[in-house]
Amino acid sequence: MPDPVRTAAVRAVLLVAVTLLQAMVAFLCTMAGSWLAFPMVLSSIASTVVATWGVLDVWVTRQVWNQRNGVVSAPSSTARALRRERRRARRQARAAERGQARIRRRGSAGQLSHS
Repeated sequence: MPDPVRTAAVRAVLLVAVTLLQAMVAFLCTMAGSWLAFPMVLSSIASTVVATWGVLDVWVTRQVWNQRNGVVSAPSSTARALRRERRRARRQARAAERGQARIRRRGSAGQLSHS
């Protein structure tokens, strides 16, 4: 993972963790009937918006990095050449096997005795 994307991901994880912590504290304050419940609910809502922005930032940063640094989806000429070579070797192996099978069939069919 590239550095800018990793930085954005770490930031997003921290924001989400803080948001979940605030939501839990808001819930507990509400259950306890504390005066802090309402401010915590408001800050949880604001924190949810910020955490959503953080997660979207990871996605956007990743897209921008891929676009700028050119992640090429087409295979390179080297990979293409290696694939072509493997295909050619497989074809030759199959042809040789067919030839051997033909020789074995032809050799045993023409014999009348083993002497």
